[in-house]
Amino acid sequence: MKFLIAGLGNIGNEYANTRHNIGFDILDAFAERHQLRFHSDRLGEVCEMKFKGKILILVKPSTYMNLSGKALKYWLTKEKIPVEHSLTLVDDLAFPLDTLKIKKSGSDAGHNGLKSIHENLGTTEYPRLRFGIGNHFEKHKQVDFVLGKWEANEIEMVQKKIMVCCDIIESFVTIGLERTMNQFNHKKF
Repeated sequence: MKFLIAGLGNIGNEYANTRHNIGFDILDAFAERHQLRFHSDRLGEVCEMKFKGKILILVKPSTYMNLSGKALKYWLTKEKIPVEHSLTLVDDLAFPLDTLKIKKSGSDAGHNGLKSIHENLGTTEYPRLRFGIGNHFEKHKQVDFVLGKWEANEIEMVQKKIMVCCDIIESFVTIGLERTMNQFNHKKF
């Protein structure tokens, strides 16, 4: 059985370690945990692994955030993975920093990466892990906030949450979406 784990972000050093790139950061941590290396492939950085009898395809799209759906659709189709066996890792302004939320469907909530996925897949029914980044920015400063680096006092919590996200990925592919949601959705940091 195959699973696609897609971490959303933007390519380029100027976006490294920004709130909007948390999907990339989670996949980097997951790859490090399992001693994997990404390689350049069509529409992204990709690696494949076996975990407890499952095959995981990890993808960091190289399409920039607002075209992420193109990469997801390509890899789901290429690897013949049903959309319910995918997990999209994404930042979320709607949740405070101390929150992670696993959802099986939902709107894009104004997130350009999720909007692109909806457009390319033709559905809002796909699992996603929403990483709360908070919303403490001044009026008209949302873009600067989202593309900004973590504050020094946030880094410890962000690192803890990234490790839990790695646990969530492992849980998702072994015990399924519903049980993973029940186990992790009420956790606070």
